Amino acid sequence: MSSVKYGFRGFVLFIVFTLVFAAIAVLVVNNWVSNLDLYIINKVQSVESPFLTSLAKSLSFVGSSQLALELALITMVLLIIVVRHRMELVLFLWVVVLGSQILNMFLKLQFHRARPTIYQMIEQEGHSFPSGHSMTAFSLYVVIAYLLWHSISSKSGRRLLIAGTILITTGIGWSRVYLGVHYPSDVIGGYTASAAWLMLSIGFLQMYRGYQNTPS
Repeated sequence: MSSVKYGFRGFVLFIVFTLVFAAIAVLVVNNWVSNLDLYIINKVQSVESPFLTSLAKSLSFVGSSQLALELALITMVLLIIVVRHRMELVLFLWVVVLGSQILNMFLKLQFHRARPTIYQMIEQEGHSFPSGHSMTAFSLYVVIAYLLWHSISSKSGRRLLIAGTILITTGIGWSRVYLGVHYPSDVIGGYTASAAWLMLSIGFLQMYRGYQNTPS
């Protein structure tokens, strides 16, 4: 499939994820998922244990904005030296990760959703929707998987890459609910908002690559 077709697919998926996020936002704004959110939080926290609390705090740290930016810088260097990706792809990683965090700040200012007032295992300031950790985790680890995909030739290696990406992103989302600092709808909203931004970025990247490969 040509770069232009990949770009078009990225734009289509951007629209799809944007609509899904909009639907979640409507549910949140109208408090139509509050009872379900609280029910899920209670269920998740009902299995509280020292091990799970330690795991949740570790995963929450892995999904923090500061660590994400540091990992993005390290990954950019490794992509250039080891995988020998072109500079446009390295910059693409930075645009997706940094752009996702800027988008998260903008969205939180628009919705002003307060954090859960039930049992919180850690202190967390700021607004709740959408989850910044979920957006950061999705944008960072999914885009890394996207960039590494063509560098891995074996099917087992690609499956391991996908499985690892799913585990880390969902694990970070779970940690925010378990620690009581986010509603489940915050986490899902974060995933969909970040997915929309990623698909938009991929769309522009593929269109750019298609333009670069067009004979003059």
